[in-house]
Amino acid sequence: MTENTKVSTALGPATDDLPISIESLILPTASHNFSRTLSSLKQSRLSMKNRLTSIYEDSQFVQHVADSQNLPLVANERCGSWYIPTDKKVSSAYFKSTDGHQGQWKFSLRRLNLQVLDIIDKFDGCVIVDSTRSGKSMPDALSKTVPVWCTVMNRLLFPDEVKCHELRTPPSVVGQSEHSQIEARLNGFLESLKVLQLDVAALRAKLRKPLRVDWITQGSPSLYPLSDPAYHSIICCTASRQEAASGTWADGYIQGAGDDSEGWSTGLTPAAFWQDSSLLLSASHEEVDMLGFLEESRAKESKRASASQSTAIFPGKSEWPLFIGRLEAVQTSISTELDGVITCDEHRDQTSLGAITGAPGPLFLHLESQTGKLGSRTLRDQLPRIKPFIEKIATQTQHPRLLFACSTGRDLSVGVALTVLCLFFDDAGNFDSDISPEPLTKDYIRRRLSWIIASKHDANPARATLRSVNAFLMERPK
Repeated sequence: MTENTKVSTALGPATDDLPISIESLILPTASHNFSRTLSSLKQSRLSMKNRLTSIYEDSQFVQHVADSQNLPLVANERCGSWYIPTDKKVSSAYFKSTDGHQGQWKFSLRRLNLQVLDIIDKFDGCVIVDSTRSGKSMPDALSKTVPVWCTVMNRLLFPDEVKCHELRTPPSVVGQSEHSQIEARLNGFLESLKVLQLDVAALRAKLRKPLRVDWITQGSPSLYPLSDPAYHSIICCTASRQEAASGTWADGYIQGAGDDSEGWSTGLTPAAFWQDSSLLLSASHEEVDMLGFLEESRAKESKRASASQSTAIFPGKSEWPLFIGRLEAVQTSISTELDGVITCDEHRDQTSLGAITGAPGPLFLHLESQTGKLGSRTLRDQLPRIKPFIEKIATQTQHPRLLFACSTGRDLSVGVALTVLCLFFDDAGNFDSDISPEPLTKDYIRRRLSWIIASKHDANPARATLRSVNAFLMERPK
């Protein structure tokens, strides 16, 4: 037996194959333990305490940008609100990064962001705040989605000012090839927007001049004013400083700490964070991570949300509004002169809704539907109940005041309101229980949806909800 053979026998069963990795040669459990240690360190670094501290640090930069540009702060939801103290935020916007992803560029007809025009009209511009996780200098929402929106709006509202029709994107982020591909789609985006038949004259009255977009990050060389007197200035501000993809372990800083908050916030909201920021930031890691420590903040925010009123929706040019809100808003709204209430939920909440069913006044219809995507699908089976309910109300009034409510006030209730607008309201926004049952088109449905979005800026019906509504309406019940 050779010396080599003896060594092999001492290590284990003899084999002709050499070890293919260090792990297979020595300490096979060491690699596993090392991996667990790395995972533990990463989890520790991504603690809620580090996230809130990083958010607060970045918020100082955001406020500095607002001061240097002399413009108000608009949060691009859902991430942007974490970086703006509640008393500093004038509004919210809903520009999605997915609408700016490579090859998927889009002007969303479901997220028109017309409320931003009101802010621009009042302040001559605004700073739109968002962030992104490590590895990127800015989110696609700011580098592409917002620029597309500005350009399409310029083309719609200033058709004769050709100079403002050119697309502006940050050259350090968007290459020339991608820029050209996006620009080639702009005319198509504009034509799709025109199909909604928005009141262009009313929108144009809000803007004295075209829009111009610029970008500021923590890597910007200086914060000199970027305004141009010939334009309304839209500043896209990326709140977080850029880190390597692996992040910086030493100081606990987390780029884009406010992103995907549903995965780490354990129910804490931006409003609750800024309400008790001093308390949260001075607490230890262990205290912040304890759910009990956050209960008071969550309870305060829940109370504020429950007390919120429903949003008035004005169909077309009508002066007779409909209302959309959360289930909690039903009880507070019932004191108004409503003719009908339609709720969507998995079951009736007797605490908040029970009193309505036996009370004189508005007629009540409950559409039983589950939460999430399942609710959007089950809604399809409930929609046929709407038509006879509204027809019954129509025998009592020519201008019914209706309230639509669901758990979020943004999804199922919007779908039900959209159904009613399509079945009972003409193009001018007038209620008509005898509208001809001719087949409806997707463009017709989109125009009615734009009425809702123009008034309720946080309306966000799920795709499954819209598919259920479309499927029902395209069959046009008799």
